[in-house]
Amino acid sequence: MASKKAAPKSLSLAPVLDLNEATALRDKLMALKGSDLSIDASAVERVGALCAQVLVSAARNWEVDKRAFSFSSASEPFLKTMQLIGVDIEHLLAKETQR
Repeated sequence: MASKKAAPKSLSLAPVLDLNEATALRDKLMALKGSDLSIDASAVERVGALCAQVLVSAARNWEVDKRAFSFSSASEPFLKTMQLIGVDIEHLLAKETQR
C-alpha cells in the first residue's frame, strides 16, 4: 500500500512574541511535532529573544526528525529582529519570502 504524504500543518504566529507568549508558542509547536510545518509570521510586530529561541529550537527538532519546517511568510519586523539578535532563518524562508 502506497503511503500518502500528509499536507504540511500551518501555524500563524501572534503579533507580539514576548515572554508571555513563549509558553503558548512552545505548546502550539509541540502539538504539531511529527508533521511538516509551515509558519506564517506575517502578522508579527515584535519578537522577544525567548520566542526566537523557541522557534530556533523547534527548527532544530524538526530537522532531527527529518520533517519540513519553514516560514511561508514573514513580516519585516520579524525578519529584522531575528537578524538583529543573530538568528539566521534565511534557509527556512519560502523562496518568495526571501530577499
